[in-house]
Amino acid sequence: MAVPEIRSRLLAQPRLWPALTLAASAAMLATAWGFQLIGGFEPCTLCIYQRWPYWIMIVLAALGVLAARRMGVRGLVIFAGAGAIVFLGGAGVAGFHVGVEQGWWEGLSTCGGGLDDPGMSIEELKHRLLSTKLVRCDDVTWSLFGISMAGYNFLISLALAGASLWAARGFWRMTA
Repeated sequence: MAVPEIRSRLLAQPRLWPALTLAASAAMLATAWGFQLIGGFEPCTLCIYQRWPYWIMIVLAALGVLAARRMGVRGLVIFAGAGAIVFLGGAGVAGFHVGVEQGWWEGLSTCGGGLDDPGMSIEELKHRLLSTKLVRCDDVTWSLFGISMAGYNFLISLALAGASLWAARGFWRMTA
């Protein structure tokens, strides 16, 4: 199937692009939750932050599916462009996490468990140490072919951003 034909099919079904974006975002979140709930991999602070762009896109895509007929082609351009920005933001967070895992830079202060409050008493520190499961951002808990979960999220976020830019460009050309 040729690229112009794919774009014209997307335009013929205005709910299709938002629905695809919704499905991709939901699949990424389901995968993350699967690793957490079934695999037993507790997320670190940066892992949680990497989920936010997908939540944002689920909300935007659900609105896009509901308002697709009213949006028109220009609305699809705006939706796809916004999706590219959100996915690029997600790639930025994932890329930062990969850098922390590789030791290229320091993580956030909360990446060590958030136990660095100077006003904390010894008893409070002891209580928090015993009640908090420490998940460090610089530990790679799972990898495949030498790529961590954050690395895969980075690559997938970049691919989704690229696909969104491709869609926005195609929709933009159809308005001209």
